[in-house]
Amino acid sequence: MDNLFTEIENDARRSVAPLAVRMRPRSLDELVGQEQAVGPGSWLRTAIEQDTLSSVILFGPAGTGKTSLAHVIAETTKATFVEVSAVGGTVSDLRREIDAAEKRLTMSNLRTILFVDEIHRFNRNQQDALLHAVEDRILVLVGATTENPFFEVNSALISRSRVVELQGLSDDDIRELLSRAVADERGLAAQYRLDKTAEDAIVLLAGGDGRTALTTLELAAGMVGAGTGKKPAVIEEEAVRATTPHRSLPYDKNKDMHYDIISAFIKSMRGSDPDAALYWLARMIDGGEDPKFIARRIFILAAEDIGNADPQALLIAEAAFKSAEVIGYPECQLILAQAATYMALAPKSNAACGIFDALSEVRNGPLRSVPDYLRDRHRPGSDEYGEYKYPHNYPGGWVDQQYLPDGLERGSFYKPGERGWEAYRVDATARDRKPRA
Repeated sequence: MDNLFTEIENDARRSVAPLAVRMRPRSLDELVGQEQAVGPGSWLRTAIEQDTLSSVILFGPAGTGKTSLAHVIAETTKATFVEVSAVGGTVSDLRREIDAAEKRLTMSNLRTILFVDEIHRFNRNQQDALLHAVEDRILVLVGATTENPFFEVNSALISRSRVVELQGLSDDDIRELLSRAVADERGLAAQYRLDKTAEDAIVLLAGGDGRTALTTLELAAGMVGAGTGKKPAVIEEEAVRATTPHRSLPYDKNKDMHYDIISAFIKSMRGSDPDAALYWLARMIDGGEDPKFIARRIFILAAEDIGNADPQALLIAEAAFKSAEVIGYPECQLILAQAATYMALAPKSNAACGIFDALSEVRNGPLRSVPDYLRDRHRPGSDEYGEYKYPHNYPGGWVDQQYLPDGLERGSFYKPGERGWEAYRVDATARDRKPRA
């Protein structure tokens, strides 16, 4: 009787559960995508099928199947499967589950798989509480995280686990998820037909996130109303757009994606591609990135990658930074766009990086003295320092004179490029500005 009531209760829960939950795969064969991580011949698939799984941390973007894979493990393995939420879980919760797992192992030789979703939210003490149990295999840890575990999970726990990275789902993967959800009894049970343009819109809006795709499908179906098996209701693009008027691509303002996108932005400007610079700039603006952070990176690039090939670039970057600081969004996005495209189109030189060679010489080379004639004259005995040739007393405002200390030659640090203003130099013989040969 108790089993009957439990089954009825589970059916009731499934009937009100979100579509993404109802459509979770029940076996490895139902899992969509992730061929590299869990495809035939992979370590993870073999370990699950042979019930020899050791501790693993699943790492990947939202909606790629981490929780679904954990539930597949629960359905496939002969071990007891328990879950602890990293959002509300405590050290006491973990110790209780570890004690229970140890009793199962001792008394019944039954293994325990502990699933911890969002494991990066556990603090150091909570993660440390798992070390002994994981190392001694009292339980098998399955952690899931959207953050890079090598930064967010204790190195001791990482060394006792295997990290498996999941990728964003492909467009074809998303289409397969939608097709199943429309036809399956757990989903829309063939009461709807998904129009091709509506399907394309969902795929675009999902951005590789399976949960987002199924949620959008469910909301669009709610806009239309159910049909029947003989005459299914049609979900069209208008319904999809009505439920999700704004597409939000994933972006984290202080994690991996933050650094990946700013890196792509900088490299696009350095590579003289204004279209790419605007695209990555738009990704950051849409993700709510601090405009001052963006402007600082433009400021640095103006000196590091453009320099005296176009001295105006530094002034443009400074103006963009001050504008971002004073004006803010939304208006400053135009200023950032102007600055970014200016940097992308400007001639490039990294000659300013000669400062690093100079610093290396200062820190690692011998102590070099200032030539006497360059020394300060405001001291007794300075008359014996020798003649300093004042350049303005010579034609063209230039005179042949050594400024570097002995042992270093002109060109040791500053190596101008062949583009923009740096294509010109002061010729030592003609004493005139000329294009460099």
